[in-house]
Amino acid sequence: MGSEKSIKREIKKFQELDEAQVSAERKLDELIHLLDNSMLDSDSIEKLHIKFNAAMERKSVSLKDLDEFKKLDDNSLSRLEKADDLEKLLSKYKLDSNDSTKIIATDKGSGISLMILAVLLILLGFAMVIMPAPPYFEMFTIFYFSQNDGVTLMDLIALVIIFTGVYLFFNSLNNLKRTRQNG
Repeated sequence: MGSEKSIKREIKKFQELDEAQVSAERKLDELIHLLDNSMLDSDSIEKLHIKFNAAMERKSVSLKDLDEFKKLDDNSLSRLEKADDLEKLLSKYKLDSNDSTKIIATDKGSGISLMILAVLLILLGFAMVIMPAPPYFEMFTIFYFSQNDGVTLMDLIALVIIFTGVYLFFNSLNNLKRTRQNG
């Protein structure tokens, strides 16, 4: 019974924190302290965990929710229709500057990682051209320059890898420029 009174006192203190409009971080610290000092069973802990996660999911905006905003890029809509649609979407999804910063950072991060991957593909392709090919690729010579030299199957594969890397590089560079212009 003593621990139950202690828990009730802690809950009362937690409610007083709400009335005093203390920051959410301090409230969370108090909740953690309360949970550390309580004797809850695993079912109660699981229920609290599910409730906490549900509250966090309601507050956060996922990237899937923002797919509806991409429909505004459709050029067939008039400006008035786009403005109406944007108003509806902004009232439905509560966005703030932190959410937009996260989205922009995610887009830039994926663009930069794609550029790095493209550079690695280009380097791999050039390495395949410069380095000697294994004998089982050398026997598939497509075009002979001389008796001992020509374009092999490995050279063609390397060119495909290089062109893929160049395409990915310029495509991601274009996407980063577009993101910078829109953001």
